[in-house]
Amino acid sequence: MPSSPTSEVKALKLAAPRALYFAIFAISGFSGLIYESIWSHYLKLFLGHAAYAQSLVLIIFMGGMAIGSQLASRFSAKMRIPILAYALVEAIVGVMALLFHNVFSGLIEAFHATILPSMGAPALGITVKWLAACLLILPQSILLGMTFPLMSAGILRRFPDTPGGSIAMLYFTNSIGAAIGVLVSGFVMIRAFGLPGAIMTAGLLNIALALTVWTLVRLDPQAQTESLPTPTDARATTLTRVFLVAAFITGMASFIYEIAWIRMLSLVLGATTHSFELMLSAFITGLAFGGLWIKQRIDRINEQIRFSGYVQLIMGALALLTIPVYVMSFEWMTWIRSALQPSDAGFAGYSIVSHAIALAVMLPTTFMAGMTLPLFTYVLLRKGSGESSIGRIYAANTLGAIVGVLFAVHIGLPVLGLKHLIVFGAALDIALGSVLIVKFAGTPWRSPGFVLVAIAVVAIAGLGVFGQTFDQRLLTSGVYRYKNTSTAANDEFLFYKDGKTASVAFRIGPGGLGVLATNGKVDASIQLDPEGAPSPDESTMILAGVLPMAYAPDATHAANIGMGSGQTAHTILGNPRIEVVDTVEIEVEMVNASRHYGEQVARVYDDPRSRIHIEDAKTYFSLNNTVYDFIIAEPSNPWVSGVSSLFSKEFYATVRNYLEDEGIFVQWIQAYEFTDELAVSILKALAIHFADFDIYTSSGMDIILVARKSGELGDPHWESVFSGELGQSLARAGIHNPADLHVRQLASRDLLAPYLQDAPAPTNSDYFPYVDLNAGKALYLNSNALMFLGWSMAPLPMLEMLNQPDIAFDEVSASETSARVEAILTARWIHEKLTHTKGSDPTLEGVNVGPLMRYIIDWLAASQQTCAAQLSPERFAQSTFDVMVAVLPNAGVEAGLRVLDEVTKAACALASDEQTAAWLRLYAAVARRDGREMFKASEYLLQQGDDLPFYEREYLLNAAMLGALATDRGKEAFETWNAFGKDYYTNRPLPSYTKLVISAAARFEDDKAGQAAAPRS
Repeated sequence: MPSSPTSEVKALKLAAPRALYFAIFAISGFSGLIYESIWSHYLKLFLGHAAYAQSLVLIIFMGGMAIGSQLASRFSAKMRIPILAYALVEAIVGVMALLFHNVFSGLIEAFHATILPSMGAPALGITVKWLAACLLILPQSILLGMTFPLMSAGILRRFPDTPGGSIAMLYFTNSIGAAIGVLVSGFVMIRAFGLPGAIMTAGLLNIALALTVWTLVRLDPQAQTESLPTPTDARATTLTRVFLVAAFITGMASFIYEIAWIRMLSLVLGATTHSFELMLSAFITGLAFGGLWIKQRIDRINEQIRFSGYVQLIMGALALLTIPVYVMSFEWMTWIRSALQPSDAGFAGYSIVSHAIALAVMLPTTFMAGMTLPLFTYVLLRKGSGESSIGRIYAANTLGAIVGVLFAVHIGLPVLGLKHLIVFGAALDIALGSVLIVKFAGTPWRSPGFVLVAIAVVAIAGLGVFGQTFDQRLLTSGVYRYKNTSTAANDEFLFYKDGKTASVAFRIGPGGLGVLATNGKVDASIQLDPEGAPSPDESTMILAGVLPMAYAPDATHAANIGMGSGQTAHTILGNPRIEVVDTVEIEVEMVNASRHYGEQVARVYDDPRSRIHIEDAKTYFSLNNTVYDFIIAEPSNPWVSGVSSLFSKEFYATVRNYLEDEGIFVQWIQAYEFTDELAVSILKALAIHFADFDIYTSSGMDIILVARKSGELGDPHWESVFSGELGQSLARAGIHNPADLHVRQLASRDLLAPYLQDAPAPTNSDYFPYVDLNAGKALYLNSNALMFLGWSMAPLPMLEMLNQPDIAFDEVSASETSARVEAILTARWIHEKLTHTKGSDPTLEGVNVGPLMRYIIDWLAASQQTCAAQLSPERFAQSTFDVMVAVLPNAGVEAGLRVLDEVTKAACALASDEQTAAWLRLYAAVARRDGREMFKASEYLLQQGDDLPFYEREYLLNAAMLGALATDRGKEAFETWNAFGKDYYTNRPLPSYTKLVISAAARFEDDKAGQAAAPRS
């Protein structure tokens, strides 16, 4: 007899094991912390600083969780199957995640373009901005807050045995999933999918979980169960209130610890985005394993209130112990940075060890904190407080967390400082534990428990007043960067303050160098000793202020993003034509610290034309809606969390809106602790939104971009900046005439366009943050973006012939901060030695010429006199090559030919050798910048055979291509590359200057091919 449909449905009934629900809740925690991590990335784009974004996300996330938990606690008892409500919540969260990116991008565009500019008062605009940020993530946070009470209620009803163990296990699985989610989102998902793809992936996970849970419940024959009893006696109600307050207090203390630890560990691990993710993961991991430990014991604890009190006491004591552990972590980092190699494997090991250090500081305390929620909830369930206690305890704990974050950021850090903020949090936990043990557990005053309370109270008081203090020299050592803790060992500290976004210090070194540091990283240095040489930073800061005024000599209104030392704004105010300089700085302690630079930055503070604004740059510009003649951006290093958003295409799109049509934008990029790929990613982003740009180098590893909103930059008006106080500032930076500026010019947009297009690095974007994801690794590897230095120090006059600036080499002034200037002075020294005009140039007295070059010059000078016929061809060729590479790109035509003439005299009989003669013809062509002859001579020598030394072949290849390009014969340049370079460089790294020439040649060939393929009219 065939079975009925009803019997088929019954046959499908299947009760899923409790472990399956635990696994589902682990995945729910995984996706939940992906949201928190990704929301931090999104909101730092909106709010302008990672610290603000992280704090706000914590507050809203926890606040929403509290609201959601409270709502769930009210209604779960009335639900027949609360776990189905859980599935519905997961589904809604998933759908909202799929829509989040489009909603966010539309909102941020509307805010900066329309909403904020229409606000009459800046305070109102800021309020509206923060409200909008809340609304972006609050609904999802409320829904996520419902998940724990709903899932817990469903599990407790379906599996009523060992309720305490079930709650603890749910807490563990959700937390361990969250800890993994933080790492996966930061290290894998954003890199693979970008911010939009990462949050959409989390959304799809939530939808999949919802469908899975719905299916499991529909198949479960015992899905419908009765709710837990509601409390009726007054004692249970009183106990509920006590533990709600306790949950609030311990939540507050725990998040005070978190904020303090993250700031503290930023001084050890560095303030990179990945460091924050490692710290957050460590914090949650401790909570998870605390929940796991209590799971095995919670149902067997008889005196839960007293046990809860001991947990709080121990937690407070362990929090105090994080202070000496933290101090030791500086030495651990010193050892690790010295032991690990600067490689990909070393960076992986460094990340693991950084996580281990964060765990060493956080785990003992957070392990105890992880017991509190399951324990408090179980106490109330055992005392008859009912199912609603689950959500109410969770809500109280998260409300405490919100208060803890607000207190730590806005009061604790600025007023108490790092150490005393930890002590304050520990005092909360110890006080709570004492009350629970003495008052509510009825512990006699002579009992060991009471004695333990007394000891804890004395310990907290003693450590707070007499305990170990944080040595400012240690905190500002930048151990994660310099691999030791002695960086500031002999410095005098004039200022140290834990600000809302960073810990800021000002110190003076033994040589009179004033150093400004944030989170242990030096952000600026100025020589304060009148007898001392200016620091390399000064040339960068002064040049950043002067360059825009040279390109816009009639400018009157300027803005400077980032206070730094204040020297850039001080320099701008040296121009009497300037009417207003608005300096926008997000951390007030930077402004307070920089005052110690005194007269070097005095105009920033004293000049009535100077206005300092404590605000995020994007928000400031949107609120004030002011248009400037030029804007300067001097952000910190791009590896600092949040800073990379000031190098994104979205930022460049925003900042150009606040420039006049012919306005100038200037930005400093640090090529140190960076890579060519990261620099290219930034240049690509800049090129999208600015019509023209030039690149300058202020020192070997400091790059300044000068971009124009519309039209060509044109020639700078150098005469307008070499008089008055501007001229004095430039002189301090070792810049005395236009030649000193010409020689620091590297490349224009036109020259770099093919190079950028061919480069594989993606464009840096807020939503696909290539720089943010990779800059931390560049910091660890201590790598440098060498392409800028490679272009300026090429063995041929490459930039001169392609860019055609009129460099007056003889007028270039000596400078200790510019590698190109040093090369020019070396060329002058060689000229002086070989032409026997010693002493004619006093600037050459201190030139740094290596011993090998001195030996070569002495040998060639001696050969001039002896004219030995037996002169070794190989030795002459090598020596001549070294001299020509040093002189010809760094000297004028006349000087280069004169040196070549003197070298030729040493050749004597060798000059008639066909090979030697060909090389001498090539050198003469290079000296004259004669592209046609360069190509001809190089092609001839390249065709002589494949046994050329590598350095000669590379020189000839570049000379041939450069000569062809300089005479508008790009096709011949590209053919030369295909014939002599393409196969040869298959397994060899290409120099940056060779890449520049190849890309220009390839583009010429592409253009020709496009023209040939175009239909003829």
